[in-house]
Amino acid sequence: MIHINDLKTGMSIKLDEQIFLVLDFLHVKPGKGPAFMRVKLKNLRTGSIIDKTFNTNIKFEKAVIEKKEMQFLYNNQDVYNFMDMGSFEQIEVNEKQINEEKKYLKEGLNVEIIFYENELLGVELPEKITYQVTETEPAVKGNTVNNTTKDAILENGLKIKVPMFVKNDDQVSVSTRTGQYDSRI
Repeated sequence: MIHINDLKTGMSIKLDEQIFLVLDFLHVKPGKGPAFMRVKLKNLRTGSIIDKTFNTNIKFEKAVIEKKEMQFLYNNQDVYNFMDMGSFEQIEVNEKQINEEKKYLKEGLNVEIIFYENELLGVELPEKITYQVTETEPAVKGNTVNNTTKDAILENGLKIKVPMFVKNDDQVSVSTRTGQYDSRI
């Protein structure tokens, strides 16, 4: 059991039969009344984020989360196939479990699969991923005022805005947190 004063960002806890990741917390000690904690939690099963307030005498059960490095192989309609890099065991992940992450997947990408007691909770992507630009318009001379951008389609079908100097077959880095262009490689 974990006392509420021992909570840390990134810790996983079990609350109301759900698994939560602590995103943020704030210890509040008002002038009147008892102290309390405001905690921002992410439900690892549903992906929803909630804010909860707790008394300072609460204890939580720690949830032991296991992360396995796996490689994305391919998808077949709404089923995504990953391979464990150590044992070469393959698993299938339903599209509903990787809702937002699926648009960043490309063949051969290493990701971390998150498990809780053999229950698959989701996929954790690298912070930045490199893609090849497959289609973009050529830059027009004199069209460089105010950091203009143009559309580009990447090798996995993702459409992003890139600076004017990026051209077809360039390698670009994309942030998986924001979904935006980061740099040219």
